[in-house]
Amino acid sequence: MSYVLAVIGAGLAVLAFPPFDVWPLAVVGPAVWLAGMSRLERPRDGLAVAATYGVVFYFALMWWMSELALEAIIALGLSQALYAALFGWAITRWCRHLRDAAWWMAVTGFWMVAEWMRYRFPVGGLEWGALGYGVSTVGAARAIARWIGTTGLTTVLMAAAAGSATRRWRVAIAPVGVAGAAFALGALLPALETDGPVKVAVVQGSTPCPFTHCEDERFGTYQQHLALTRTIEAGSVDLVVWSEGSTGSWNADPVNNPEVGEAIAAEAARIGAWMVVGGDRPISDTHWVNANVFFSPEGEIVGEYRKQHPVPFGEYIPARPLFEWIPVLSRVPRDMVPGDGPVVFDLGGFDLGTVISFEGGFAAYAREVARDGADVLAVLTNEGSYGYTPAADQFIGMTRMRSAETGLDLIHAAVTGKSVVVTDGGVLGETTGLGTREILYGEVRPRPGLETVYVRFGDWVMVAAMLGSLVALTQRHRARSDPRLEAEA
Repeated sequence: MSYVLAVIGAGLAVLAFPPFDVWPLAVVGPAVWLAGMSRLERPRDGLAVAATYGVVFYFALMWWMSELALEAIIALGLSQALYAALFGWAITRWCRHLRDAAWWMAVTGFWMVAEWMRYRFPVGGLEWGALGYGVSTVGAARAIARWIGTTGLTTVLMAAAAGSATRRWRVAIAPVGVAGAAFALGALLPALETDGPVKVAVVQGSTPCPFTHCEDERFGTYQQHLALTRTIEAGSVDLVVWSEGSTGSWNADPVNNPEVGEAIAAEAARIGAWMVVGGDRPISDTHWVNANVFFSPEGEIVGEYRKQHPVPFGEYIPARPLFEWIPVLSRVPRDMVPGDGPVVFDLGGFDLGTVISFEGGFAAYAREVARDGADVLAVLTNEGSYGYTPAADQFIGMTRMRSAETGLDLIHAAVTGKSVVVTDGGVLGETTGLGTREILYGEVRPRPGLETVYVRFGDWVMVAAMLGSLVALTQRHRARSDPRLEAEA
């Protein structure tokens, strides 16, 4: 029965995320699974049941990785499920004799330990699938995220799920009540103050062959972005954003090819706007950089931000000699050289901080640029490898949480879509389509000097939950040393 509950719980949890967005299932799904886990006695059973949950959840949530290769979804799904399996082993090994109140505290903390590790290992980790992203559509959750972050939301949701999985409804009142109170508090928080509007044009030029690959694709992509930019009226916007991969290679990069740089600079000067242009720039036969290049309204390159967190097996091959025998990895002939740190640009009246694609799925990078003084955020991404799948919507759900955590308006620009301007701590504006060529016009409002509680203190709720699990485990030690408490447990 526990295996059945694991499968059902994982399926329900997936429905909390795009494209379904049934957010209450971010609690119900894990609660169903944990109800089955609470009955297990042997650690190996806990490991197997939790692994079942992890495999079903991560494979079903990220099935679109198969658009890259079958090997990609298998490797990714199994690596993520491993953390669920370790969690299942741990709680069955150390928590099965705890009383209900201590059990949900320990389970919540152990889950956050597993998440802390998953976000960092292996090869830089992954936050995709964290429960907090399953409530990105809820305004109250986004509001409270400026205090506790997505990790805090994940903690609160897992506590509610663990409390609901206990056998005593009185025990469930505390964690479920805390979750309800957190959401209620979020609904009552006032809007953040802003400066005047900055007019933005997001150029989604797509590629000559959307969601496939074709000859001289990067140069054709650059030409399509340039052609669309030439339709923007002079003086109509303050900032123009081209996405990741809109330029690149040897012949379509503004640094490698001076003619490309001059053409983009001419448009910045004609419009009288700042321009941010994303591109993959080869620097040798074996290495390349992924950079956002900044052009001033006078048509000069004033600097760039280089991506710090490359996608493993997508932008570089870890320990390349060990994996060269895998045929699909021949698609990654060069390794990306990471940047040194965050960069915030003064754009004449407001400061813009950018992150690139994969980095938008990690709270740490947006938090870094917010702490460095950014008034507005921009996430430049490609998303061109996943076709007409939910990948783009799931990623937007993550980047809108970056806006919620920092309190800053955010520009989400994708080369083949979907692109969107996110305002007021996570409110989505008009969204472009997938594979379309269009310009998205919008406004962002800088918030100079803003530093939310989450930006300042980070994952403090996650840390508190992990420490709480240690407190709960002391009850187990006491129960084992006192026969009377053992009987009560």
